[in-house]
Amino acid sequence: MISEDQSQTSQVFGYKWGKRETYESEAMRVAMKDFYLRHYGDVEGAAWWSDYGTTPKILDVGCGAGYTALELLGSRLTSADYCGVDISDAYKVAEQRFAERGLKGTFVQGDMTNLDLPEEHFDVILAEGVLHHTDNTEHAFKRVARHLKSGGRLLAYIYRKKGPIREFTDDYIREQISGLSPNDAWDALVPLTKLGIQLGELNVEVDITEPIEVLGIPAGKINLQRLFYWHIFKAYYRPEWSFDEMQHVNFDWYAPKNAHRHTFDEIERWCSDANLEIERADHEELAGYSIIARKR
Repeated sequence: MISEDQSQTSQVFGYKWGKRETYESEAMRVAMKDFYLRHYGDVEGAAWWSDYGTTPKILDVGCGAGYTALELLGSRLTSADYCGVDISDAYKVAEQRFAERGLKGTFVQGDMTNLDLPEEHFDVILAEGVLHHTDNTEHAFKRVARHLKSGGRLLAYIYRKKGPIREFTDDYIREQISGLSPNDAWDALVPLTKLGIQLGELNVEVDITEPIEVLGIPAGKINLQRLFYWHIFKAYYRPEWSFDEMQHVNFDWYAPKNAHRHTFDEIERWCSDANLEIERADHEELAGYSIIARKR
């Protein structure tokens, strides 16, 4: 039995991934591919795949529409024993998208904190941007890690705590729309997406001459839209993307009730508790932390 908050989060992501027209353009695919490469490196070509034989067992928790697996793992999926799990109906979308590419896999609906799958079974577990969408990120992290073999690797991306205004605004907007239906929540965010586009199109640079430490805002020159984006409220802007694609990103952030943010110290502690050694970590991204960790 899942909680009310988790049920709402499930409905939101089932809705979002069902809107395939909002995330399948070539422009968005290229941008996301670049995002994954910056965070994890060339996973498709990583030398450590040789540790897992000719048919590595891959578990993709919170697989959504299979977007991350398809872009990050690439050709590795042609010979892998892949299992995609999602708490929402999105697993059906992932199955369809894999089939369209001639790829096989097992796709099931399930709660990543209570999977009917063997422990210490998988060579690679992918948890890209999903652990923080559970009731308790630490609990989800440790439950998922149980399914990893000794020597296996966990690839995870977890939201990062931000400055005080962004943290307040994020929670305030999320609280305002979390009681709405996914469609109504989508509509409620349309004006915010429009404002983000307007700010981006101004293309104005602000020079912050000294750090505003009480607000967590560093000194330096910054585009006005990015100043709002990182320190006041999230309103995504990318000129080569369509309105619906930018709206997709904003909805992904604000609509799920479960969307916890963490520090890297917390992630390091979770890894230690789960007997994981971090091999690669990205500290540069302001939105979140990504890690590749190997189970001892």
